[in-house]
Amino acid sequence: MTVPVLTSNRGYTLLWNNPAIGRVELAHNGTRWVADSARQIDYWITAGAPADAQRRYSAVTGRTPMLPGWAAGFWQCKLRYRTQDELLGVAREYSRRGLPIDVIVCDFFHWTHLGDWKFDPAEWPDPAAMQRELAELGIKLVVSVWPSVSPLSGNHRLMEQRGWFVGTQYGPVAHADWPDKEVASTVQVAFYDATNPEARAFLWSRIRENYVEPYGITSFWLDACEPELKPGFQENLRYWAGPGLEVGNMYPRENARAFHEGMLAAGESEVVTLNRSAWAGSQRYGAALWSGDIGTDFATLRRQVAAGLNTSLSGIPWWNTDIGGFHGGDPDDPAYREVMIRWFQFGALSPLMRLHGFRDPGTPLGPAMTGGPNEVWSYGEEAGIILEKYLHLRERLKPYVLEVMREAHEEGLPVMRPLFLEFPEDQPAWSVDDAYLFGRDLLVAPVLTAGATVRTAYLPAGARWTDAWTGEPYEGGAAVTVDAPLDRIPLFLRDGARLPVAE
Repeated sequence: MTVPVLTSNRGYTLLWNNPAIGRVELAHNGTRWVADSARQIDYWITAGAPADAQRRYSAVTGRTPMLPGWAAGFWQCKLRYRTQDELLGVAREYSRRGLPIDVIVCDFFHWTHLGDWKFDPAEWPDPAAMQRELAELGIKLVVSVWPSVSPLSGNHRLMEQRGWFVGTQYGPVAHADWPDKEVASTVQVAFYDATNPEARAFLWSRIRENYVEPYGITSFWLDACEPELKPGFQENLRYWAGPGLEVGNMYPRENARAFHEGMLAAGESEVVTLNRSAWAGSQRYGAALWSGDIGTDFATLRRQVAAGLNTSLSGIPWWNTDIGGFHGGDPDDPAYREVMIRWFQFGALSPLMRLHGFRDPGTPLGPAMTGGPNEVWSYGEEAGIILEKYLHLRERLKPYVLEVMREAHEEGLPVMRPLFLEFPEDQPAWSVDDAYLFGRDLLVAPVLTAGATVRTAYLPAGARWTDAWTGEPYEGGAAVTVDAPLDRIPLFLRDGARLPVAE
């Protein structure tokens, strides 16, 4: 994910409005912005307080749509539910236990071949019946769509003939090796060119005919949308919009655009896609971003707070992580259960709340792969009780979540806010990267270290704060230390705000 925008405590915000491949060097004695290749250099700058700058920046790059109510609750996901029966079994169990769930995700390899963009009937024999049952349970189905096309796909020949793949200066249009069904190893896949309007229209035609019209599926997970090059040699690529070095970073935004424009043309007003990558303006196409395939330890959890704040300041308010991390994690390991609990608490207070991961024991990459269990009851009775507590907390907070989402839609203010966005005159607030404001009224201080039972958090000056669990009042402008037993994430309410945190 590359969104080259910088917010400074010296009173300005700068957008390097250039999708070229490059780098930014931030040093004590200077700042350098480098594009490896560009036909023109374009930048945009505004002065003023961070919140005002966010309003102006989002007005320029585009504001996010209003988040639908179904997306504000809990998303259940794992790598991966291999069959229709397996996915429905999980949905039924959430319903049987009376646990809140709004979304369940159908991951990759559900297709016949990569680039066919349709269900494999051997594993998903009746998607229409699946959709009907999920709708009766009040659960939205989100389906994974990749931009890569296998030579075994029925679409490959036509797309190659029409020039709808990302091209190259030297060599064939295959850009990655990937497993596919009916082959023993990997095949060389191409990527559709999301910068080409005709290619976007063709992709959407397949999505419409294979998911939207027959089954009413209207939300999609746009995975591997960088695109996932192997090797990542952008200099060789030729997009419809220009050479790879000049335009490569815009690909994920244009990929989200294909679905946004297609959905609107189909009469659907609620557009939400889950994306692994983004560029400036992705948010205006209904793109939600997650932080990618990350580790499963406390150090990785700690980095997610800063990642979310940087994403928020980049104009993308719909953000989340794989709760529990992605690569591994043993549900039977007490140490990992602690990671999961603390991450789940953070996830409940993130803009989107989505449980995902490739849990142990995993199987090798391929069409038959799956990981270990990853539902809230998968982590033992003690952990399960705590996870259920935070499912219900998220459900109680949904009206507030949607209120903050409306601010993002109408004003361009982020949902997950660095403290300095609301308190720019408080200098210590500029250095806090392990806590944040969720909207205006709720300060969140996640527990980010193993074994911790207390948490020290800075409360900004200029407001009075109340411990949301105990009712203890605090004056702002100082750090406070509060109890943080395993079942509690420290939360503070601003200036007498009343939110249903405690049951």
